[in-house]
Formats: sequence, C-alpha cells, structure tokens
Amino acid sequence: MLKELVVNSAPHETRVALLENGTIVEVFIEREDETSIAGNIYKGRVQRVLPGMQAAFVDIGFGQAAFIYVDDVLDTESHKMYLKFEQDSDVEEEEESSDNEDEEPTTNHRSWKASLNNDYNIEDLLTEGQEILVQVAKSSIGTKGPRVTTHISLAGRYMVLMPTVDHIGISKRIVDDTERARLKALLLSIRKNLFGYILRTQAEGIKEDTIKKEIDFLTKTWENIQTKNKTASAPSLVYKDLTVTFRAVRDLLANEADKLIIDSKDEYDNVQNFLKKLMPDVKLSVELYQGRESIFDAYNIEGDVARALKKKVWLKSGGYIVIEQTEALVAIDVNTGRYVGKHNFDETILKTNLEAVKEIAYQIRLRNSGGIIIIDFIDMKKEQHKDKVMAHMNEAMKKDKSQTNVLPLTELGLVQMTRKRIRRNLTRTLCKSCFYCNGDGHLLSGKSICHKIYRDLVAEAGDIMGNRFTVKVHPEIAQLLHGREKHLISSLEKQFSKPIAIYPEPDYHIEEYHIFESLVK
Repeated sequence: MLKELVVNSAPHETRVALLENGTIVEVFIEREDETSIAGNIYKGRVQRVLPGMQAAFVDIGFGQAAFIYVDDVLDTESHKMYLKFEQDSDVEEEEESSDNEDEEPTTNHRSWKASLNNDYNIEDLLTEGQEILVQVAKSSIGTKGPRVTTHISLAGRYMVLMPTVDHIGISKRIVDDTERARLKALLLSIRKNLFGYILRTQAEGIKEDTIKKEIDFLTKTWENIQTKNKTASAPSLVYKDLTVTFRAVRDLLANEADKLIIDSKDEYDNVQNFLKKLMPDVKLSVELYQGRESIFDAYNIEGDVARALKKKVWLKSGGYIVIEQTEALVAIDVNTGRYVGKHNFDETILKTNLEAVKEIAYQIRLRNSGGIIIIDFIDMKKEQHKDKVMAHMNEAMKKDKSQTNVLPLTELGLVQMTRKRIRRNLTRTLCKSCFYCNGDGHLLSGKSICHKIYRDLVAEAGDIMGNRFTVKVHPEIAQLLHGREKHLISSLEKQFSKPIAIYPEPDYHIEEYHIFESLVK
C-alpha cells in the first residue's frame, strides 16, 4: 500500500493529509490563531480548587481556564514524586497505547490512577494562586477548556521521556519478545536517572548509540524547560511542541508513510534540515511540489475534506449514513436509501450494513470523531449476519491508530464504541454553529410561523386599543400571509372588525415578527 503525506503550507495555516493509495484517511490542520495546543507546556496559576470534583481550574493564558484532575497533580511539597507503576498488564498495555497516537504523542496519564496514593485530595496538593508547570493533554473542545497534567512527557523520534515517572514501556506494536527484552535491558543499562521512557514503534532494531543520543537530547530539553520555568511569570508558555508538519515528519514519515510532498520551498528546506538533525541515518523521500494548481486540488483532497463535513454520506450501492455530532457523543444512522437489492430483503440489509461499516470506520478516522460513538445499523434477523457485521467492524477499526473499544451489538441493533480524543474533530476545526439557527439545525416552517402569528394576534386583540393591527415580518412570511395563508388574516379581520397590515422587513430573521397597534382616523 502506497502511503503519502501531502503538506499544504501557507503563511497562517498548515494542512497535512495522509493518503493511502491516493485516498485521504487523516487530515491535520493548524492555524496560528487557534488553540491547537496539545503537547505545549505552560507555567500556570491555579484559579480555583474544586474539592467536590477533585479537580481545579488553571489559568494558562487563554480565554478558557484549563482543567486538571487530582490524578494528574504531582506532590508539589516534595517537588518530585516518581510514580511506580503496578505490575499490572492492563496498566502497562494502556500506557503503551500512547504510541498509537503518534500525531499527538502525549502520555495517557489517566492510566496512572490505579497506582496513585488514593489518600491525596486536590485541596492537599493545590491552593488558589499557586504556580504550577503543566502540559496540555487535550486541547479545548467546544465549551470545554484544555485538559492539563503536571506529568510531563516529551516525545522524540524513538521514545517518549516521562521525567515524573519511574517506568520503562515498549510499544505494543513491537511484537517480537526477544526484541522487546533487548530494548528494555538496553534502556535500563544506559539511563542515568529514574526518568520514565516509552520506546516507540520506530525503536525496533535501534542501536545503543542512537538511544543514548535521543536520551541526551530529551533530557537536555527537560532541563531547559525547568530553567525557563524558574524565571518565567505565570501564566506563560514554557515549551511549544513541534508544528503539525514536523510532528507528521517525526511520527508518520517512514513509519506510516513512504513519501512526503510539500508545496512550500521554505518548509521543504526546513524539513530537510529537521531530518538531518533528528533522523540523519534514515533516508526518506521528500518532494517539493511545484504545480500550478493547489496541491490539495492536484491530489483530489479538497473534495474529500468537504464531504467529511456533511451529515449525509452516500454509499456506492445507493444507501447512506447520517452522522450527527452532539456535545456528548456521535450518533451514526445507517439507511438503505435508494438501494433495493437484487435477491431478498435480508441480503439487501446485510450488504448495506457491510458497506456502511467500511465507510463509518473511514469517516470516523478522517473526521477525528472521538468520545462515545453510537451506530444504529439496519435491523438484521439472522445471527450469522449480525456476527459478520461485527467481525467486519472490529477488523475495520484496527486500521485506526487512536485507541478504540467496540462493544457487542445490542438487542436494539446498536453498536456502542469509544475512541480516544485528544484534539478537536474536523467539523469543530473548520466550522462554527450556524449564525441563523444558532446550531439548532432546524427552523420553524413558514406555515408554523404564520399560525404562531395568528395565535399571538388572538391573544393580544383584547388589550389593543387601536383600530388596526400592523405586523412586521420576514419577506418570505409576508408573502405567505398575502398568499396561501391569507385566510388566517381574513378570518381575524372579520372576527375583530379591524384591518391587519402586513409589512415585510428584509433584515428580520425568518422566525422574527412584531405586532403593533395603531389608530387610523
């Protein structure tokens, strides 16, 4: 399978697309004016401690205060508390799964909960006004502020340094037991402190000198962060993570992709220098795009991105899926649409569901949908059909680097799953709520508005002292009241023996109207 990274670099926006056999499967977008800050390290100030939630708000210099849980707070009295991981395979496995999120390589510190001292309360660790060093684990999503932690992690090409944890982890993608044992022994023999390390997938077959160089580089970076933290004022940025282009080069190129194509000469030179500095022993293909049309148009990416913003996605058979994003979860509905099948009803449903599985897995990854996801497949009667759909669903989600958990099909034909979310999804990145419907996604119909005006006129008629009504409405509603819904106005004029004047107001919202009384001699 040919995998390519296509980078569109503009002065104020960078877009990176991962293609598999010419089809976009992931897209990363970074803008200067946006809060894509996952991985950044800040010197923050505690704004408010919430004992009832065992959490606190931290000011890191943004409009929204960051949120920190008690499990993510170090014992600041001793200034250094190395957390010993319990020898539990589940904790180990979950921690190592951070390597599955190479685009945002921050450590999953929630898995440390099992090994923390449960006697600690948030009020024992933090006080209002206190200055603390925190790293953004999740950027702000919707109305939720950034999620931060004091357990810092610094990602390199081959490993992740965790200076607050005494732990050695190996990526679960390295499956050879001999190689895993060699890497762990090698790391234990050369580390000079009790810092924690997770060796990433790229570390397979790595030599000792390379590990030493990266340990020295990451340790020096951590020392520089500590030095800057001592003199910086709060709130302020202490360490900025790599840009989206360099994260893609470090985490995807050579591991997930075979080639990188970029349309900026300056960024092309920067990438070449970055590769020489960070990965001098790896020969990678980097190409400068010099075509006349936009690089995303040349690789047919723009259309796929636009399609990923739509609620309804059509399947090749004629069926379709509807994807609804809510605050708490994503709901996906499968429908047969125009597809009527060729043999029998059960086979038609099965084929539609199987085709939907492939498209759903693709859209979830492309849109970066996260949190709770509910999928409503078309009801299937045969157990073997249900098993087949679930087998395809589990297989399709294996391609996703983000941590996912798919639960069995329920009696109602629903599939419940979770997908780890660190950054905002594509819709939240590129779109905002409709200024007209305020994000409701629907408006009152013209007929409903006319009947609402009718009811309000009846309710107010007894209190109006004038001898006529004036109603100002949106032009579309005015047209209805002068046309198809004219009988509503005529009946009221007869009932109250008063004329009713309808005036169109172009600046009105379609649901907006005002009723006035007037006295005509």
